[in-house]
Amino acid sequence: MRVATFNVENLDETEGQPTLEERIEIIRPQLARIDADILCLQEVHGQEREGEPRQLHALNQLLEGTKYGGWNMAYTKTSKNEAYDKRNLVVVSKYDIIEVRQVRNELVDDILYRRITAKPAEAEPKEVSWERPILCVTIAHPLGNIHVLNVHLKSRVPSNIPGQYDRSEFAYVSVGGWAEGYFLSSMKRVGQALEMRMLIDELLDVDRHAKIIVCGDFNSEPGEVPVEAIIGRVENTGNPELGFRQMVPCSLSIPSEARYTHIHEGQGNLLDHIMISKAMVPFYQSSEIHNELIHDESIAFATDKKFPEPDHAPFIVNFRMD
Repeated sequence: MRVATFNVENLDETEGQPTLEERIEIIRPQLARIDADILCLQEVHGQEREGEPRQLHALNQLLEGTKYGGWNMAYTKTSKNEAYDKRNLVVVSKYDIIEVRQVRNELVDDILYRRITAKPAEAEPKEVSWERPILCVTIAHPLGNIHVLNVHLKSRVPSNIPGQYDRSEFAYVSVGGWAEGYFLSSMKRVGQALEMRMLIDELLDVDRHAKIIVCGDFNSEPGEVPVEAIIGRVENTGNPELGFRQMVPCSLSIPSEARYTHIHEGQGNLLDHIMISKAMVPFYQSSEIHNELIHDESIAFATDKKFPEPDHAPFIVNFRMD
């Protein structure tokens, strides 16, 4: 069984950007090489058609004619039961999907925070929530149900602080305003990670031998707080009785020089992760990252028109579950 996570970076039909046909020509061969049985995607935009609710038309067009076409699919939905406009999470599976749940500020309340550099000043704290839910999909496998948790944590781009960003100049008004926006994004990212950790614990409360796979774009590297919070190492808790709750990072099987899914300012970063519960370890075989073709999205003039391919690499994990 092959499980993959892949941030396809704004799969859409945006005017002025590379056409969907151009992107499909690039991404379809990547999907063929991934050859997944369970495919987890991030940043899949929704599209509207006259008289229809918003759906994942671009993704359906991408998958049409591939092995994934017609497979079972689950994706994040709004309160109107339609796809989000931007950054949907998707799970495509050859196995039956028997339960779908999305979690956002359900296990962790909104944060109350007063923006100290806002103009005009905020007199009282306001609620801060994260924009993207966790997609939790239960898959029926012959060896037992598998819980697949797909996530896209908040990016490192600073959150909006009123009056602190000049859109006409694409610049911040003050260093403090930039720093507070960066801090606010960090809070959201850690909050999402905490909610993921609590969702994992909720599953393990029911069954300490639950088969769990956590994957997605964490926008965080190993050793950073969101990653450590989701792993739950005994070294951090100091409690060996909690050892069965620890998640195992599959990236540790990959040589350090190849352990990256994104390049920024010439530096390879591991931002995309797959982690498994202890019950999945006996089936685990190997990991691979297809990072040969990713470009440095931070260099000058690295526009989508010049680089229509996703700027994240697919991360694939192999299990022997026959």
